Amino acid sequence: MTLTEKVKRELNGVNPGSNLARAAQISSILRFAGALQMISGRYVIEAELDTETLAKRLAHELAAIYGVRPRIARSAGGAASDPHTYLVRVLDQGETIARQTGLMDARGRIVRGLPNRLTLGTADVLAAIWRGAFIAAGSLTDPGRSASLEIVCANRETAMALVGAAGRLGIAAKQREVRGVNRVVIRDAAAINQTLSVMGAKHVLQEWEALRQRRETRATANRLVNFDDANLRRSAQAAVAACARVERAFEILGDQVPDHLRQAGELRLAFREASLDELGQRADPPMTKDAVAGRVRRLLALADREASQQGIPDTASSVPEGELLD
Repeated sequence: MTLTEKVKRELNGVNPGSNLARAAQISSILRFAGALQMISGRYVIEAELDTETLAKRLAHELAAIYGVRPRIARSAGGAASDPHTYLVRVLDQGETIARQTGLMDARGRIVRGLPNRLTLGTADVLAAIWRGAFIAAGSLTDPGRSASLEIVCANRETAMALVGAAGRLGIAAKQREVRGVNRVVIRDAAAINQTLSVMGAKHVLQEWEALRQRRETRATANRLVNFDDANLRRSAQAAVAACARVERAFEILGDQVPDHLRQAGELRLAFREASLDELGQRADPPMTKDAVAGRVRRLLALADREASQQGIPDTASSVPEGELLD
């Protein structure tokens, strides 16, 4: 079962509270999943939902709040329709219910957005609007870079009304139009958490947050491993280059290498993968890593000056291609 299916199943069992909130949730479901059609001279309300359970809950609420008896039918399917969806139809008193739910205004005009009386309502009404919208047309993706909670909307007016409702709940949502389809999108993890909590999807919220934290921990660990690997590669390349230059310095200077510089150079060659700190500990007497580094640098500088005077390749010329120079 996907996260979206889990959210819808949990939201379907949430009690909106007051009758006003229940009516707001019905209106929202009809707005985002339904259509108002004129058939044989009368208005018919039709809502398409993902599962029979969702359809039965909507039919029950319509009967309890508005006293109508909706019919539930399995979708006939087709190229543009999911054959596993269910249709809730209100055949009688369609115009009356349309006015009461805000699908139609008092003058008989079809409402494109959401009724102001709902979008300006109390917190429980606003939560019911979002709950109904998600049940009808919502989706939740797994946490990660592309994590999102989205609602597909019939038009821009509906999307903007839903964004406004979210804003009144303190949730940052944005309206997007992609390939002619209007959507309300929430991408921030904290905002997604808040939205799930407000709608009442407490169990899915816990699952989503636990999954997000696991993925963030794994991503952090991967970044650290990659960082360490990069550092190790750079250290290894620098050690190869340093050893090659020290060997060339000994060739250039021959017996002219001062004893204290020769000791540092021989340590570098004897322990090629050791750090400067480890080389200092192996010296006799022990030295600090800065002292070892300083002596190696002076050895190379002395050899480079001698090479310049003789007109021969310096220590850098011995470094393999692609390795790092100190």
